[in-house]
Amino acid sequence: MARANLQRAPRREGLRLERGSDGQLWAGRGESARAVRVTRCFPWSEPSRYLSLRDGEDEEIALIRDLAELGPDSRRALAESLIEAGFVLQVEGVEEVEEEIEIRTFRVRTQQGVRSFQTLRDEWPRQMPGGGVLIRDVVGDLYFIPSPASLDEKSRKLLWAFLD
Repeated sequence: MARANLQRAPRREGLRLERGSDGQLWAGRGESARAVRVTRCFPWSEPSRYLSLRDGEDEEIALIRDLAELGPDSRRALAESLIEAGFVLQVEGVEEVEEEIEIRTFRVRTQQGVRSFQTLRDEWPRQMPGGGVLIRDVVGDLYFIPSPASLDEKSRKLLWAFLD
């Protein structure tokens, strides 16, 4: 995308998002585009909804109410940027997964130590572009496994039970 000024527009029609070769997220309409960063808005319990795209002067370029508003390529670029923008714990191993009537409890090893979190039973880990896996807990925190294939055997077995 070529750099140019975008006019502030509340509608997402024609909005396209892509990752530049520098890894930065770019938002554009027509021929104009600008580098943006993603800021999550409330409610925190909906981490993939109500996303503000802001330029270098912190001016809102667009508000994404739901990822479904975007085309597949834009959705993928935004999902990758969300991993970097949010509170994301990187998982290094899965210790156990317990299933109850309506929730699952995960116990994982992260770079910050051992953590336990819960997900709703109908909230499945999502495979991300590039091969990583993202898990969202009931309070909206995100847990990212950058390379599931490089996990230890026990972790892979526990995780693969929840992936397609």
